[in-house]
Amino acid sequence: MSISWPVDWANLTQGIGCEMCNSSRPDSDKYGVRIFSTNNVDAVLQRAGIQRGYTLIIWRGRHITEPYELTDAESSDYWRSVMHVAKALMNYYQPLKMNYETLGNSVPHLHTHLVPRYIKDPAPGRPFPLLPQDGSEAKVPDDELWEQARALRKALGDTA
Repeated sequence: MSISWPVDWANLTQGIGCEMCNSSRPDSDKYGVRIFSTNNVDAVLQRAGIQRGYTLIIWRGRHITEPYELTDAESSDYWRSVMHVAKALMNYYQPLKMNYETLGNSVPHLHTHLVPRYIKDPAPGRPFPLLPQDGSEAKVPDDELWEQARALRKALGDTA
């Protein structure tokens, strides 16, 4: 079996058909619950039960695929938001380590995965085995997800 880049890769890198660009920035969606936002950034606590506290930071300005495409001001906003959310996740979940993954290999739109790492971990001392979500992942129960989201929103000083 041969694996290749999506056939619409060139369009996606230009923002054509980009799911992240086309988002209306809802409070919650099939992926998760927004816990923090700025004019150009959303932090979404993920529904997929991949790892407790798994959160996606999504650039919501114009479509870009690489962090170097940000202006200095945009870069400050983006990375300050990433650090702000990471700190809140560390304080709330108390993991051993936080992983920061800015990949864009399956969705070529700037976003960063914040993945808390715990004592009980699928790959201690190695990169987290994060795979693209296909919808078959176990989900965090809604009541737990919203309880965590409310606590994180309060810690982040955001009413997203």
